[in-house]
Amino acid sequence: MAIWGNIMLSQKKYVAAVILVLPFGSPIAGAQTIKTADGSVSSPDAVHGVKYKTKTDRTANPKMIPAPSVSSAGQKANLSAGTAGEAVIVTGTHAFNKHARDSTAPISVVTAATLMRSGQVNIADALVRSDPSITEQALGTDTGALTSSIRMRGLNPNEVLVLVDGKRRHTTANIATNTGPQEGSTPVDLNMIPANAIDHIEILRDGAAAMYGSDAIAGVVNIITKKTDHGLNITGQTGANAYNGDGWQYQVGIDGGFHFGDDGYVHIAGQETHSDHMVVKTTDIRAVRGSSEYTPGVDFPKNSNQIMSSPEETRENLSIDFGKTLTEGVAGYGLITYAHRHSEGYENYRTPTRLPAIYPAGFSPLETIEENDYAATLGLKGDNFFGFHWDLSTTYGADEDDMGNKNTANVDLYDATGYTPTSAFLGSYRLAQWTNNLDLRRAWKIANTVPVTFAFGAEHRLETYQIKAGEAESYELGGTQARAGMMPENAGNWGRDVWAGYMDGDFHILPKWDLDFAGRFEHYTDAGNTENGKVSTRYDVSKRFAVRATISNGFRAPTLPEEHFSALNVGPTNAVGLLATTSAAGRSVGAQNLSPERSTSVEGGFVMEPVDGFHVSVDAYQIDIRDRIAGGGSVNGQAAIDAIGLTGATLPSGLTTDAVSVNYFANVGSTRTQGLDIMADYMVKLHRYGSLALSMGLNLNRTRVTHINTTAQGLPDLNQQTANYLTAGAPRSKIILNAYWTVGQWDVNVRETRYGETTSMLTYQDQTPANLVCSLDGNALQYSNTCFGEFKNTPLWVTDLEVGYRLNRHWHFAVGANNVFNVRPRRVPAEFAYLGSQNYYDTNAAGVSFTGAYYYGRVNASF
Repeated sequence: MAIWGNIMLSQKKYVAAVILVLPFGSPIAGAQTIKTADGSVSSPDAVHGVKYKTKTDRTANPKMIPAPSVSSAGQKANLSAGTAGEAVIVTGTHAFNKHARDSTAPISVVTAATLMRSGQVNIADALVRSDPSITEQALGTDTGALTSSIRMRGLNPNEVLVLVDGKRRHTTANIATNTGPQEGSTPVDLNMIPANAIDHIEILRDGAAAMYGSDAIAGVVNIITKKTDHGLNITGQTGANAYNGDGWQYQVGIDGGFHFGDDGYVHIAGQETHSDHMVVKTTDIRAVRGSSEYTPGVDFPKNSNQIMSSPEETRENLSIDFGKTLTEGVAGYGLITYAHRHSEGYENYRTPTRLPAIYPAGFSPLETIEENDYAATLGLKGDNFFGFHWDLSTTYGADEDDMGNKNTANVDLYDATGYTPTSAFLGSYRLAQWTNNLDLRRAWKIANTVPVTFAFGAEHRLETYQIKAGEAESYELGGTQARAGMMPENAGNWGRDVWAGYMDGDFHILPKWDLDFAGRFEHYTDAGNTENGKVSTRYDVSKRFAVRATISNGFRAPTLPEEHFSALNVGPTNAVGLLATTSAAGRSVGAQNLSPERSTSVEGGFVMEPVDGFHVSVDAYQIDIRDRIAGGGSVNGQAAIDAIGLTGATLPSGLTTDAVSVNYFANVGSTRTQGLDIMADYMVKLHRYGSLALSMGLNLNRTRVTHINTTAQGLPDLNQQTANYLTAGAPRSKIILNAYWTVGQWDVNVRETRYGETTSMLTYQDQTPANLVCSLDGNALQYSNTCFGEFKNTPLWVTDLEVGYRLNRHWHFAVGANNVFNVRPRRVPAEFAYLGSQNYYDTNAAGVSFTGAYYYGRVNASF
């Protein structure tokens, strides 16, 4: 990112304009610094839009200044600008008018235009293509596939804090229950926020628990919404996975603003998206004559099993952003978001022998989610409370999920009564968060020499979690196929209070030396107390070179779902039980009360501009986490069956004993994550051939287990497979190379992304010969919980291309292709694939998606 600033000074008036452009050349709205003709200064805090004058200027003009607006022409520039610039940030600092390139920690800023050029219809996928430190799992499983989640620096989604306009965002209630790198995660689902409501996103790649509290171990994603008070923008996009001919998607969105009164504004954004199933062409070994899984006389199509697929999803999102001066020096602001989603995911195919009376051709259950997600923020802010700028706000947000099962059956119930439902309500989850904040900050000079910004504040947060049981037919006598419903024993209501206070001091010791101290105390009524601190410093050696470093400690409190959730997933021949840590079933296999994760982060690097317009930042980091919370205590066989029995559940008939397993969440051990971030950009002026914005991002990342905790029974909490989930599920490296060329009315964006190696320790499944034994314990290798097979996803390059044309000042058209050459991961050998060779790809990897090439067209209109 580069700095562009024009400042014209006179004795009585001057105008300062900061043109904010990302590496790909997209100005940021709503973050400018404005000085008026009478000398009054707008607030540097652009997060909430409404800006107020300083105390000294109230007499001259007591009116507040509304949020800076971006005209239609300015929004069109978002799509075609070729300049690079420097962004004013509000994340990771309480200082005034801090620029991203001047920060003491690595921060990237991604504009809405950059997100749009990714070609993705949702925010999470767009961020993965924009920042090398962010990845997402190639394919979720069961209900975990129905919620999008991002990972940063290879850590769990729960270790990434998401803010919206600087306020903590509530998380999803849909917990990832299946074993794997994302087990236990209940992240913020970014896709429940309208993409066209976003002005830009600030990504802080640094531990920030001392500033923001729990969850900010890997970093912070702060979504800044649009606050323009005029204009109308319309967008539409459609495309499909052309090589398969399925996976059709579309999105339509409209947003615009209007003003009221002297300086009030309202900005409304709405978006609808839809994605069809994208189904990988696979072969179900049970349909192959002569295989050990084939049942004589039972024939069905070899491609009947469609579990290797993306979910079908329809989402409707809405946001309303507003603000206005209420009285001299006091402004009110607010943000309301609402989203509804219906999604369905395929489960394993059941052959015609499973329930021929109802499904003579077999059946594939569909797990469904009916989700409502909503949040509201109301706040007051002012510029002079004993000289402090202040911000008082309240935010309430909740996510409600009704889980269902379609095209299914309760086989044992049918055998006993002659009746089974073919669809069932499995239960519901609700996770809510009510947060109240008071923040104050003030800038002054010590001894009229050392500039200081001092900030402090307090927070109270009430978190509640609710599980409701499903219909009786969904869980009785083994439950419905694919997933049994939530039993009354699983249901309950839980809650906790969180109290916090913080202080932050930013000292500009010398003209070239900045030093920042932050401290935070938090009390959880269920997890106890925690104290966290952070020290950051930066020294500008010259105008072209600066060094920076940070050391901090942090924490992540166990989530309420991690403490209390339990469920049973059932396959054609296997079952996996997730046991609550507080339950008798969990305690029977070694579960213990969860403690918070504790982290220590060290980061250091430099930023430089060796020649005008060429910017480079390099940051090395180390994150030590103690008492990592993950799936632990994995047990299979009869011990697992006995533990499931203690929950009150009944397993269906026809299961393989060794294929039944249970686990629970535990403080499994300690890890050390080490890595390197390199970011660079350069603007090339081609004169009559336009301009070319070049950028490069690199993340190198490695996590190791440094200590393994033990269960209450003295057994290790991690085995080779579960330890691997923590260390090797994310790419060891990720590189993004981007070239954005604009000439005349044309713009072309080319992006090359390299995903590094991932490694999984896979379970030997049904195609492993039954006579083979595990060398470590002498038991059968098939379904072994001790011996696993190593599978590597080799590094791959993915090419994305978009070509755009601006017809006139209102209309812009683009066509593009993501993954032009249809690159896909390696296929999993049959011995590691459940039900034979149908699992083509590794579902635990967070690298190249299995969906292959995607071609699309997009239209944008601004008025």
